[in-house]
Amino acid sequence: MFGGGPPRRAGDQGMANFDADTLRELGDLRELRIRTGKHPKTGVVIWIVVADDEVFVRSWLGARGRWYRDLAAGGPATLEFAGRRIEVQAFPANDDSSVARASAEFLRKYQPSSHAREMARSEILSTTLRLEPR
Repeated sequence: MFGGGPPRRAGDQGMANFDADTLRELGDLRELRIRTGKHPKTGVVIWIVVADDEVFVRSWLGARGRWYRDLAAGGPATLEFAGRRIEVQAFPANDDSSVARASAEFLRKYQPSSHAREMARSEILSTTLRLEPR
């Protein structure tokens, strides 16, 4: 699965960041489709959040989610939305700060949905991933 070491944060040396327009678009999106390198023919609709200029996703199915398992194994993915395709790589974001910021943003952004609280269930918090463009 993922390598060890401290979590990377926006602004860290060597960390790729999304441009401001893309961050704004991703922050405004309700849903998008993700395709993994291992399963490029099958897109999965997911929720996405932006907190402090970092892009987070989380598997509603926890570690059972196929797209999550593909990314956790180190594979690349493609985000698809509004006619755009963005190649991304995922990094674990299960440190307390990242999990808390992502959870707060999932709850804020998706609050009107009855499923918003499900995205902050303790059993899936460890599937929080931070995405970077490739």
